[in-house]
Amino acid sequence: MDTGENAVPQTAELVASVDRRSRDADLGKLSGRDEAILKGCDVGHYLIELSSGGHATRVALRAGSRPVTLRILDTANYVDNVDVTSVPPMRTHGTFLPDGGRPVVVLAPMAGVTNRAFRRLCREFAAAVDPAHPGIYVTEMITSRALVERDAETMGMIACEPDEQPRSIQLYGVDAGIIAKAVRLLVDEDRADHIDLNFGCPVAKVTRKGGGSALPWKRLLFRDIVREAVRAADGRVPVTVKLRLGIDDDHLTYLDAGRTAAQEGAAWVALHARTGAQMYGGAADWSSIARLKEALGEFGTPVLGNGDIWTAADARRMVDQTGCDGVVVGRGCLGRPWLFGQLAAEFGGLPTPAELDLAGVADVLRLHAQLLADAFGEYKGSREIRKHIAWYLKGFRVGGDLRHRLGMVESLGQLDDLLSELELDQRPTLEIISMPRGRTTAGRRMSLPAGWLDSRDDVGLSAELLALAEVGVSGG
Repeated sequence: MDTGENAVPQTAELVASVDRRSRDADLGKLSGRDEAILKGCDVGHYLIELSSGGHATRVALRAGSRPVTLRILDTANYVDNVDVTSVPPMRTHGTFLPDGGRPVVVLAPMAGVTNRAFRRLCREFAAAVDPAHPGIYVTEMITSRALVERDAETMGMIACEPDEQPRSIQLYGVDAGIIAKAVRLLVDEDRADHIDLNFGCPVAKVTRKGGGSALPWKRLLFRDIVREAVRAADGRVPVTVKLRLGIDDDHLTYLDAGRTAAQEGAAWVALHARTGAQMYGGAADWSSIARLKEALGEFGTPVLGNGDIWTAADARRMVDQTGCDGVVVGRGCLGRPWLFGQLAAEFGGLPTPAELDLAGVADVLRLHAQLLADAFGEYKGSREIRKHIAWYLKGFRVGGDLRHRLGMVESLGQLDDLLSELELDQRPTLEIISMPRGRTTAGRRMSLPAGWLDSRDDVGLSAELLALAEVGVSGG
């Protein structure tokens, strides 16, 4: 055993990266004289057993185009031959999670919106302002059962760009066992760096089956889902939770659910400060975010706020008023993906990028359409951009006939021709910037399974109904 100058100190740091194709990891120099390469390794945590009987070294490997720093936790001495064995991982939340300092910015999952083209567009606006803090951009809601069954459309929805870090995926489900299998698939196959659990969707086709914002009412089922998801992730990626206040004002669940999530190991709890019955109408109750932050203080679990963030100033005001550790932005970025650049500036103390005039908006719209075409082909991409056009042009003077023709665009060439008809010298007003976007559905009675409110513990769903509750709703 070498105890001299070639021994690795207890706190030695190694730089390594995993090649996604060969799955080899170059650990660099373990000592001052030699190098070691782990062959055919999976991303995760490894125990390096020294064949001469030296002390074991435990390191973490993550895939990525840039190197990551690895820290040796035990004294180790280099020898010529090493055996690599996968071991239960160390718990790590990664550098992108809240740490009590700068607020975290997250793009909320939105059905039919947060595909990889839109995520890239938002991410690039933030990275242009502050490359060190680009934010977190979550996929559309993914049905756990469809993922486990490797449904082709669902597998396409979890695809991320090669440079997309962290890869953030939101799962939906009502069966703890199936969700655990989905989490293991994502982690074992290195498909995600962060997994979020959806308990906030208010859409009838989800809640009438006991999912989304209806599910936390069943506190044992909620506990089991979070527990099994965290266990399945095994510390290799953080698992987070997205909630609403509850079913309605008479059936609030967020404080109980938040405490349960914290106790079961959720890396953060995000709260959309509306009930499910409110849908997207009315004003978000930011005071509830402050109450949840206070309730989870004993656990040290970060709380993120969501609801009515239309501008960077709104995000700052939410953080100041509630003490939350970050913000989740949904409808506020529809037609305004540059909002993420403004948020990066706001929380980084940097100059805020100016609002775009209509010429700038048209350029971003055209880039968005190109990204969609690159991702899905021009035929589908041209149809996908249609709904975004109304959001991009919201508040600007555009004639009804031109709006109609833009809403029926079928090719990028046709889009170019139509954009050339816009009066591009228009400047946005504060009213346009702060205007609610996307869904504004007012309150209604939430659709629930029969007898759902009769008990907080008894789920009352058979195995067959649980299976049906997870069919065909990837993306929301």
